[in-house]
Amino acid sequence: MALTPPVKEHPYSHLIDTLQDGKIQFFNLQKLSDPRYDKLPLSIRVLLEAAVRNCDGFVTKEEDVQNVLDWQRQQSKAEVPFSPARVLLQDFTGIPAMVDLAAMRDAVAKHGMDPSLVNPKCPTDLIVDHSLQIDYSKCHSAIQNAPNPGAGDGQSQGPGPSRPAPSWRGSQCGVQRGSCSKSSCSDPPPAAGRGSGQQIENTPLLCPFHLQPVSDTETTLKNQEMELIRNKERLQFFKWCSKAFKNVNVVPPDVGAVHQVNLEYLCRVVQVSDGFIYPDSVVGTDSHTTMINGLGILGWGVGGIESEAVMLGQPVSLTLPEVVGCKLVGSINPLTTSIDVVLGITKHLRQAGISGKFVEFFGAGVSQLSAPDRTTIANMCPEYNATVSFFPIDQVTLKHFRNTNFTQEKLELIESYLKAVKLFRSYEDASEDPEYSEVIEINLSTIAPCVSGPKRSQDRVAVSSMKEDFQSCLDEKVGFKGFHVSKEKQNALVPFLHGGQEYQLAHGSLVIAAVISCTNNCNPSVMLTAGLLAKKAVEAGLVVKPYIRTSLAPGSGMVTHYLSTSGVLPYFSQLGFEVIGYGCATCVGNTAPLPEAVVDAIKQGDLVACGVLSGNRHFEGRLCDCVRANYLASPPLVVAYALAGKVGIDFEKEPLGETSDGKQVFLRDIWPSREEVQQTEEDTVISSVFKDLRSRMEKGNTLWSSIECPDSVVFPWDHKSTYIRSPSFFSKLGKDVPPPQSIENAHVLLFLGNKVTTDHISPAGSIARVSAAAKYLQSKRLTPREFNSYGARRGNDAVMTRGTFASIKLLNRFIGKPGPKTLHIPSGQTLDVFEAADRYHRDGVPLIILAGKDYGSGNSRDWVAKGPYLLGVRAVIAESFEKLHVKQLVRVGIVPLQFLPGDSADSLELSGKERFSVTLPESLSPRQQLTVKTSQGKSFLVTALFDTEMDVIFFQHGGHLRYVARTFL
Repeated sequence: MALTPPVKEHPYSHLIDTLQDGKIQFFNLQKLSDPRYDKLPLSIRVLLEAAVRNCDGFVTKEEDVQNVLDWQRQQSKAEVPFSPARVLLQDFTGIPAMVDLAAMRDAVAKHGMDPSLVNPKCPTDLIVDHSLQIDYSKCHSAIQNAPNPGAGDGQSQGPGPSRPAPSWRGSQCGVQRGSCSKSSCSDPPPAAGRGSGQQIENTPLLCPFHLQPVSDTETTLKNQEMELIRNKERLQFFKWCSKAFKNVNVVPPDVGAVHQVNLEYLCRVVQVSDGFIYPDSVVGTDSHTTMINGLGILGWGVGGIESEAVMLGQPVSLTLPEVVGCKLVGSINPLTTSIDVVLGITKHLRQAGISGKFVEFFGAGVSQLSAPDRTTIANMCPEYNATVSFFPIDQVTLKHFRNTNFTQEKLELIESYLKAVKLFRSYEDASEDPEYSEVIEINLSTIAPCVSGPKRSQDRVAVSSMKEDFQSCLDEKVGFKGFHVSKEKQNALVPFLHGGQEYQLAHGSLVIAAVISCTNNCNPSVMLTAGLLAKKAVEAGLVVKPYIRTSLAPGSGMVTHYLSTSGVLPYFSQLGFEVIGYGCATCVGNTAPLPEAVVDAIKQGDLVACGVLSGNRHFEGRLCDCVRANYLASPPLVVAYALAGKVGIDFEKEPLGETSDGKQVFLRDIWPSREEVQQTEEDTVISSVFKDLRSRMEKGNTLWSSIECPDSVVFPWDHKSTYIRSPSFFSKLGKDVPPPQSIENAHVLLFLGNKVTTDHISPAGSIARVSAAAKYLQSKRLTPREFNSYGARRGNDAVMTRGTFASIKLLNRFIGKPGPKTLHIPSGQTLDVFEAADRYHRDGVPLIILAGKDYGSGNSRDWVAKGPYLLGVRAVIAESFEKLHVKQLVRVGIVPLQFLPGDSADSLELSGKERFSVTLPESLSPRQQLTVKTSQGKSFLVTALFDTEMDVIFFQHGGHLRYVARTFL
């Protein structure tokens, strides 16, 4: 909670102006009469308005306002505060934040203060969207794979029957071999006592040959029911938060994905509060919060701890950023989708080296982009490491809002306010162009259709070169692109049976095809292109091989609505792309298991099997452990590759298949024209779809309404819970700030290389049965089928700490091969990372991590910092860091130390087995150089990456949470 400044007249009260006949006030920055204002990038004008409005001489000073106004000279130098209008949380990253606030109430109460004082001061929206899993797809019997509904959140108690997981999955539906109840089936149920096939809730089990498909609605409802059953404790906690905390709005499950809901419903464009109007802005606990910049709303992703501080009234502290002007010129090729434009711009900006900078788009080419196009481009901002990608509002944006949930009166207010403070743009008028730190020009006519992969989003491949590129991936050494398959094994064909028919798998065979529309593919045009492509494919007699795990995950009900209204949804379904529900699925590893015969064939041939998805995360092994090559593609290309059944295809020269009369069908024969797509979009993506979302938001759902929650000021923690647990961040919290403790004789917990991502560090996906987290859950009498996922258990620090660095892809130089293991140096034993850290902790030994370049790259996660902190890590020494991750480390009390240019663990001949000491002076300062000494007598300098004075303060308090808690004491 923010400290209260003394009450005095606002230093910029002379700038106050009015709208609507004096009914609404605003700070008119044009009254500054300063020529520098007209030259500022519009994103910086938003920062300036917030500084002026919140200037209290205490947290935000007049000096801060002047620094922002003097942006041309102060960029990359001055530290400024920014108070966003709201905070956006999703449930995976939101639950740790809310658990921390609940624990803070406990800490405040223990010191005799009123716990109800702990509330978000900044309006906070929490969207429950990340816990969906695919339990039902294509058949009734998928319930075989579901956890015990009576157990509730995986607990071992409850009225439901025990349901053993199937020992064999012979089809996409997961029916056990020998379980079919049809008397005519050649694969009848096993004899009594021989198998686990059983009737569940009086529903007969059927094999793949006798299954009756269920409707999309039934599939969705069943997945929703399982989501509630599996996550009951978490949902109860969220509902308690919505009642116990002020300024907290919880959007229940099955409404839509966080970014989609933010775009369609939560965005305000302008905020009106206490009679004042000001620009909407947001920070969120997901790096793809940047998507909102496509609508002219400034926003970016921050760590969970930083978002908690904003919730409690502390501004975001940032170094005044450089702003790169991205000038778009030229015309878009009619065959190029918005996804191609996204990947093309991503490539240009990644190569430009704009890490930590703002990007602001301008130029006549911007006018060709629809509002969804712009949000799609803004969504990819984290992939080229910029802070934001900002599209100032123009007539195209207003037209978009006119078709959403804005009234004409609100639109008139928006336009009049934005024009009054020069936050409205005409891209065709070059005289309005601001002055930027630098300008990058991109010719849209040069962008061709591409996919991205097989392991990283920045590795773009032209569709026309896909066949040759995949072949080169087989040839190349193992790395970001290569798989190093020997020539004699590259033509391997592995036959297998599926559904009574024989198929063959080869290198490049497709086994996962997921059409997802939550973030970079929420654009209606690409989804409609995919639907029209599916329609034309079905009409031509083309099919998708039945063993390919296909799915359709709309970002919200709006997407399903317009796909249904346009008439393409049934064609999606006929190709196997059925709506599986609303929430994150394939992107976060929640893909339904592949048929066992497919898995066996992949392993038998050691094949490089492939997945293609229209999502935003595809690191190796993320979709499925046995799927090594994964490509990001636009939704229509996902359908195209699914029809082809492989990624090694030249669409121009090779057909997708044949019609019933033997005529070859090429992709160009069924690809819808841009005019056809645009006409369909105009006919279907109308205001009704946004009204549908508003109805869903206001109505809620029966399952959510039925959840009961405690009625108390402090949360009644259940010590038996394996989902919600009070963390230890506030243990021994006192009023006084202890002096910095130097790091003495620390051991190296992990010796890592380059490109260690948040996927390697932070727990995500399923919980492996042999992991430290599994051992903990088994000690709580849970069976493997009740483990659920790390995402679902983010509110339990015991699980998350054990899952930190538990990635099967983690390459620790102590071990020499991928896996979640490390060397316990004193004993020489190879242990799980948690077990080694626990042993060091019991011996009172501090820990550090050695790493290479780009440590902590990837999407925003709070456990990527909390986990190492609870493991006992005091410092990370790396060649370079992801900027966002540096903030996360500082805000939990870990020192990010960077080798000096030219230095590395290798150049300094560090083995990692030395013991390291770092002296921390009582008076720390930003970017201060410190000396590291080793037990071998070596010493070297590193830079402590404290960017601002506030970073130093947070670290001295032992982390941001302790700093905020002390403001109460």
